[in-house]
Amino acid sequence: MSSDFSVSWELSRGRFDQEVLSLSQEQLNFRLYPGSLSIGEMAVHVAGVEVWFLCQLAGKPVPEDLARVAKCATEGVVNDNPFPFEASELTPLLVAEALARAARMVKEVIYEPSAELLQVEIKSALGPIITGKGALARFAFHPGYHHGQAYQIKCAPGFPH
Repeated sequence: MSSDFSVSWELSRGRFDQEVLSLSQEQLNFRLYPGSLSIGEMAVHVAGVEVWFLCQLAGKPVPEDLARVAKCATEGVVNDNPFPFEASELTPLLVAEALARAARMVKEVIYEPSAELLQVEIKSALGPIITGKGALARFAFHPGYHHGQAYQIKCAPGFPH
């Protein structure tokens, strides 16, 4: 079964994944200018938002092996703290595994979200309190936002080919 959320998420997340999963480590770590996010950082950020939101929705702590990924929801993205991963760690394998783990977690709830889940209140990456419905709406939109950024970076002069 599918929900309005799942149809939109599958489209935006699918296109995002297609844009980034074939990139080399050099391409994942290309930076348009100092302080900008690389495509690799964006990818782990997308996974981090999904993991962090889902753990909040479930009322469970973030699994220890996903703690750094979850920190990528905010750290070095919406604040001035350092990004939780060094460029040398942002390999195609790490990016693919983070996105795959987060996607599996999303799939557990997005196709048939319960009425209760849609009402749970969580803290968003930007700070405001949102409901589960708002979180799922963000899942549907968020990868598409970063897909456009990744495409623009890939078109930039100097992007490694």
